[in-house]
Amino acid sequence: MSDTVTEAVVVLNEKLAGADFDGTAKFDIEGEGAIMMDASGARAGDEAADVTLSADADTFRSILEGDTNPTAAFMTGKLKVDGDMGMAMKLASVLA
Repeated sequence: MSDTVTEAVVVLNEKLAGADFDGTAKFDIEGEGAIMMDASGARAGDEAADVTLSADADTFRSILEGDTNPTAAFMTGKLKVDGDMGMAMKLASVLA
């Protein structure tokens, strides 16, 4: 597991704490690995999910740090979404 994934799991668990997120989502970070998120929090893993969001490490880091809006990243092609778009929007509001 890469340092990027390890650090992201910590940040995502802080953002997900107390959030109403009841589905499953996967962040697939190019060249780094994958992170699974569900009602119990975030963890390193690569399993089936309601929605998969794919981005390079720089874009992912920028979204986590709040410098890049997830919707804007999607609209500009920096973030790809595969699966339940409603779940992706719900996750975007948790990350904002």
